[in-house]
Amino acid sequence: MSETLTRDEGAALPTGAGLTALDETYREDIHRVLDRLREEAPLHRDRELGHVFATRHDDVKAVLRDREMLVDPRTALADDYVRLFAPDADSESYEPSMLFLDDPDHKRLRGIVSQAFNPRSIEAMRPRIEAIAAELLDAMEGKSGVDFIAAYAAPLPTIVIADMLGVERERRADFKRWSDDIVQIFDPMRSPETTERMNASQQAMRDYFTATIAARRANPGTDLVSDLIRAEEEGAKLSNREVLTMCTLLLTAGNVTTTDLIGNGVHALLTHPAELAKLKSDPSLIVNAVEEMLRYDSPVTDSGRHPARDMTVGGCPIEKGRTVTTSLAAANHDPAVYPKPHVFDISRTDTHHHSFGGGVHICLGAPLARLEAQIGISMLIARFPGIALGREAPVRRHLPSFRGFERMVVTL
Repeated sequence: MSETLTRDEGAALPTGAGLTALDETYREDIHRVLDRLREEAPLHRDRELGHVFATRHDDVKAVLRDREMLVDPRTALADDYVRLFAPDADSESYEPSMLFLDDPDHKRLRGIVSQAFNPRSIEAMRPRIEAIAAELLDAMEGKSGVDFIAAYAAPLPTIVIADMLGVERERRADFKRWSDDIVQIFDPMRSPETTERMNASQQAMRDYFTATIAARRANPGTDLVSDLIRAEEEGAKLSNREVLTMCTLLLTAGNVTTTDLIGNGVHALLTHPAELAKLKSDPSLIVNAVEEMLRYDSPVTDSGRHPARDMTVGGCPIEKGRTVTTSLAAANHDPAVYPKPHVFDISRTDTHHHSFGGGVHICLGAPLARLEAQIGISMLIARFPGIALGREAPVRRHLPSFRGFERMVVTL
């Protein structure tokens, strides 16, 4: 066995929950953990959860781009990590979203919805995103301090994606609550109470979109739900179930990760006053700044793939169907690729990163997330140039594979 796999001697390396945000050390000082793994066991076999954890930039890049690497839990081993996210994967009722589908189904579904997320379509949304941001900033005026996540970072992307889907204004709060519950599917160690809440929110969202789909069939509009139905009727072979699953995925993924991007980005600026001053003096740096925010504190920390056949990754044997969890956060801080990787520098010349994944499964909503962050953060700083962290310590979210804040009080 390759020496790059975990050695048993010496201090034990983290495994299981210790490689997720459920662990306090990983959650609060993630790169202390990831740097050690990259140095001692860059392909770390975590037998507790049944996956191999990859931390080197080049290994992560290779796995994400390999077309023989799959995501569908039904093609993984029975004891594999990805099965924890889909315990009913072998049942006839299993309804995977595009996130857990391989080609040809993945390519078909992505092709149908991709038009709404291409750079030209997203750029056309700029005025609406600016209007939403302005409305939220207006609501913050006159307050000495606010929870930045609740007041701005969370509602901004939620309203944007809800608008795209034609969700009524009065239902926005419901959708935020439902999506926060549904994303708990990524916590394989969730409590029975959390699972019950997650299932209830999934059903509530299904009920809403089932009714919406029926209404749009009768009276099509200009929203994304109507576009998905039109694509089906034009021969794209999108079933009712697929429309419903796609809407749920877009709403859930469309707000949680972008909330974390905005929250993490603002936190990085507020804890690096020289970089904040640099952005204030040259607002054109915002495009590069958002890329550095994505690299420095990735909203999604890892992404899994499993091979369609026995293969070797970075010199280590990986059996067919065994998940390789690519640590996007570790790849983004690999000193072999990035000079001074733990330094936050919005004028860094090379800000390429893996925060949106890679290969055929690269994040569909990346252009939208980037634009929301660029607009949202620029307008925030322009409106409240004296913004600073409050005395209350920010609270990180306890959710595997994601990195963001539950609460972050700022003074204005």
